[in-house]
Amino acid sequence: MSTVAPVTIAGVGMHPWGKWGRPFVEYGVHAARAALADAGIDWTDVDLVVGGETVRGGYAGYVAGSTFAQALGWNGARVATSYAACATGAQALETARTRILAGMSDVALVVGADTTPKGFLAPNAGERWDDPDWLRFRLVGMTNPAYFAMYARRRIDLYGATPEDFAAVKVKNAKHGLANPHARYRKEVAVADVINSAVVADPLHLLDICATSDGGAAVVLVSDGYAREHGLTDGVKVRAISTVTPTFPQTVLDMPYLSTESSSVTPAGDATFKESLARAAYEEAGISPEDVDVAEVYDLSTALEQDWIEDLGLCARGEAEQLLRAGDTTIGGRVPVNPSGGLACFGEAVPAQALAQVCELTWQLRGQAEGRQVEGARVGITANQGLFGHGSSVVLSR
Repeated sequence: MSTVAPVTIAGVGMHPWGKWGRPFVEYGVHAARAALADAGIDWTDVDLVVGGETVRGGYAGYVAGSTFAQALGWNGARVATSYAACATGAQALETARTRILAGMSDVALVVGADTTPKGFLAPNAGERWDDPDWLRFRLVGMTNPAYFAMYARRRIDLYGATPEDFAAVKVKNAKHGLANPHARYRKEVAVADVINSAVVADPLHLLDICATSDGGAAVVLVSDGYAREHGLTDGVKVRAISTVTPTFPQTVLDMPYLSTESSSVTPAGDATFKESLARAAYEEAGISPEDVDVAEVYDLSTALEQDWIEDLGLCARGEAEQLLRAGDTTIGGRVPVNPSGGLACFGEAVPAQALAQVCELTWQLRGQAEGRQVEGARVGITANQGLFGHGSSVVLSR
């Protein structure tokens, strides 16, 4: 049984991903207006705006909630801003849901948008010797793909995964994204294309790793009372949002740190950090992995998608490649993963990405994902990880 009352998603909207070179506010406003139109709700009815912070938009990015509220036209709504690196969107969604469940909001608009530089994401300028994220670049040149490569090597060493398996993930997601109008990359690729692309961090090639992108996504949440009053009771429901932190000791290396924690005195628990995110979501929603029909996971690299499949309990540890090879994770398979095309087709727009996952699952559960629909989908789950113990998993149902 669910431990928290569901909240209704009244509307979702996105600005297409790409490299547009425009201010992040434009993408967020576009997505917000699309979500409000989807909900059939006037901007003047919104009583809470929660923005996902971007660290690349100057001070306006740091106070994204009020930035978006002003751009849409001051309407007296309360504002809040959330930041959790890649999990920012889910953190913002949780802020809105919490106020609704507390009876302090009826209509909440959650918006995330980003504009990114070319190349790898890097820390802001300046020397910060007490900042692990800055130190990993300064001391050992550890860009994000270096961590992705270590996770990929771990899969190879522990479970017998191959570079061809990782390439097959890209092939699958590229095919899924062909019909997605919001995706940046809409082109099929072959395994050979991936294997023959440049090696970025062995064993990962260029096409194994997601790009950085511009984009925006927005979600409108409404209270149960508002939903009943306005005929929105048949909408997709948020059943759970998990944002739990790790438990000591962490024995699997986690970005941006340079070491794990010792388990010589305190034994490691029975779940890794990412597994605990999923377990908390399932417990809150009152469901199990067997109930999931579709998943949107954070495929920063092809190998990381395989990790997430196991972290979500969609198969046993070390069996994700078996699911992939059997076609179980493609549309039409047992549990399709990333029918949107995932980050492989979008690239990463940090504060928008977790919200984009929610948008996709909403369309899937409504039966509106034209050209990429998972037939009969009733329950979906997302998975996402930020930095410094931030992460998220969101469960939706219809």
